[in-house]
Amino acid sequence: MRIRSAATALLAALVLSGTAAAQVDYPDSMASTGDSITRAFNSGFLPYTDAPWNSWSTGALRSWTHYRRILAANPRIFGRNFNNARSGAKMADLERQAGLTVARRVEYVTILMGANDACASSEAAMTPVAEFRAQLKRAMARLSLGLPGARVYVVSIPDIYRLWSLFHTNPTAVFIWRLTGFCKSMLARPTSTAPEDEARRQRVRQRVIDYNGQLEQVCALYIQCRFDGNAVFAYAFRPEHVSKRDYFHPSLAGQKALADVTWAAGYFAAPG
Repeated sequence: MRIRSAATALLAALVLSGTAAAQVDYPDSMASTGDSITRAFNSGFLPYTDAPWNSWSTGALRSWTHYRRILAANPRIFGRNFNNARSGAKMADLERQAGLTVARRVEYVTILMGANDACASSEAAMTPVAEFRAQLKRAMARLSLGLPGARVYVVSIPDIYRLWSLFHTNPTAVFIWRLTGFCKSMLARPTSTAPEDEARRQRVRQRVIDYNGQLEQVCALYIQCRFDGNAVFAYAFRPEHVSKRDYFHPSLAGQKALADVTWAAGYFAAPG
């Protein structure tokens, strides 16, 4: 009798588990917001151009993007993937992008914004934390009011200090950083190990941590919002995840890693 009861309970659990998996509520439409990371800048055939078809979020060309994973389970989303990100954007631009997203009436929104607020022309030019929070709150309010039923997924800013750690001894990377002027707040004087330069880098890194704290706090104000739990910030990306064209933006492999990490921490990942 005990064996039969145990078998019955196990069968019921399996049925319930299968039913739950089958009832995942995948969206019928989605939009991405953010900056050059979400535009997949420098990951395509033409150097130094956007390649949104490779985007970790709404990209249509690669099977590992959020859009393609959802499409595999829900064909109704076909062709309803909108990339509203803008290369070079800071948090101040998110409210505008939110307006574009509301106009599309989508059911799922991804936000990856803030790297450019820290990657400024100097440490002093970084966006103040209070200003960053206020800009984020305005954007979230617009999304919440315009799309009250949509799920919003806020992704943490990557640890840009790791870029310096990986490549500051690479002469090619150092040359390109100096040539392009990317992220001077972190990457100025990249070969210097002087205490004042290292202290500056740590302050910039702390600013990213502070921004991520604001992303988590503001997201928590909305029942429709989910934060990635700092999964992206904590991810130790490797050299192959960074474009060898600029040693700054994600490569195609980096876009895939970003898709994998964010999917695993997001709405639709399998439990366990």
